[in-house]
Amino acid sequence: METNYSNRWVMLAIVVTALSIQGCKNDPDAPEPRKGIQVQNHATFGQVLTDSVGMTLYVFARDASGTSACAGNCVSLWPSYYSSNAAASMGIDAEDIGTITLANGSKQTTYKGWPLYYYSNDQASGAVEGDGVGGNWFVAKPDYSVLLVSNQLVGGDGTHYTADLMPGEGQTQYLVDAYGRTLYGFVNDRYDTNKFTNPDFSNNGVWPIYESAIQPVPSTLSAEDFAEITVHGRMQLTYKGWPLYYFGQDAARGETKGIDFPALGIWPVLNADSPEAVAP
Repeated sequence: METNYSNRWVMLAIVVTALSIQGCKNDPDAPEPRKGIQVQNHATFGQVLTDSVGMTLYVFARDASGTSACAGNCVSLWPSYYSSNAAASMGIDAEDIGTITLANGSKQTTYKGWPLYYYSNDQASGAVEGDGVGGNWFVAKPDYSVLLVSNQLVGGDGTHYTADLMPGEGQTQYLVDAYGRTLYGFVNDRYDTNKFTNPDFSNNGVWPIYESAIQPVPSTLSAEDFAEITVHGRMQLTYKGWPLYYFGQDAARGETKGIDFPALGIWPVLNADSPEAVAP
């Protein structure tokens, strides 16, 4: 079953399920009721993820590590989504579905490592009123090429940094891939020009290039800032002219060990405030 904390959505699910069951009784050829996460087409957002009755699902930029950072008053506005049949739809890869246990013992479904939520102000199926709220909430989609997290930067030696790379506490928003792994730029690169990767890719294990085509991006970013370049026969995604890389020592989502390797500022994280890369 699917669980949320809005009576309106519970009643909607009961009514739709009852009507579907009654229809099956009257028509033996009627399709089975939908289960789990669905991929729906939206006029504005393209493909979006919904629950089985069409209520839109969202991801939270603060969930950088894959655990839910939504607590207190946040929970009433952004109820968590859970389904024991989340991967039942043909359009959903079971390998992208997971489950976490919240502090209160309840469960929450994850997609590509992102905990999934409803937005309580969505009044009906198909509504997408929560996208962009606070710059940290985005409609869940199956086809993002990048997403945004708001996270504490932590260097390879464990030092905490602010957005201006000074030691200290604070949330910094930056680009990650669709699974939440941190993406970086290289200060010596030039606009849409990779100056780091060797022709034989012998140093690609240290800073692997991000090999992605241009796909949908969060609504707070401009799709025009992204491009594809060819690097020694392989594709690399760029943002504002900066070729995008992973750091080989970031073993898990949420890690930012590359920000001080080999020194601060050499491999910065990137966001909407980042300047464009310098022309070649």
